[in-house]
Amino acid sequence: MPHPEKIGQEALKAWIVLKPDMTATETEIIQHCEKFLAGYEIPRRISFIPELPKTAVGKTLRRELIRLEVENQ
Repeated sequence: MPHPEKIGQEALKAWIVLKPDMTATETEIIQHCEKFLAGYEIPRRISFIPELPKTAVGKTLRRELIRLEVENQ
């Protein structure tokens, strides 16, 4: 993702699709990541979405996620 404050840089963002009847908060996700990832790998921005945009063969459309993010700003 383009960094929201630093022009020309990128920032991590996680888009999370929860399983039915599951719940989680941004804090819980970050705490979980802190156990298994290095500091620079932990996303600081998180969005919960109903489903990931996919191609016909099932690959995630990252450019669609970025487009949605830019539209929502």
